[in-house]
Amino acid sequence: MLQKKFRFHSRGGVRYTYAHGKTIRTPKFSLIYNDNSRGFQRFAVVVSKKVEKTAVARNRIRRRVYEALRLELPNYDLKRDHIFIVYNKDIATMDFSELREQIHSLLEQSMV
Repeated sequence: MLQKKFRFHSRGGVRYTYAHGKTIRTPKFSLIYNDNSRGFQRFAVVVSKKVEKTAVARNRIRRRVYEALRLELPNYDLKRDHIFIVYNKDIATMDFSELREQIHSLLEQSMV
C-alpha cells in the first residue's frame, strides 16, 4: 500500500485538482494531475459504482492501482497531485505487469 503521506487526506485537494488539473485519458482509466506546493506528490484512485457494484471489487481495483503506484514512486520526483479514475473493471483481472506499464506510461506523459 502507498504510504499515507502520498495520499490525499481531504476532499478539498481532490476538488482543486479536478477543477484546475490537466487530463490524460486512456480506454481503461484517466489521469488528472496538477502541480502542488507541498514538496511531494500525492495520489488518489477513484473507482465508480458504475465500474463495479460491490465495494469489495472496487477496493480490490483500488489496492492494485495503489500497489503499482508504490512500485513506480521511486522513479518520479514530481511535486504534483495525481488522481487516477478507473473506467474499466478489467483492471481487477489484468496482469499486474501490464497494469504497471500503463501507469508508467501515463506518468511519463504527464511529465511532458
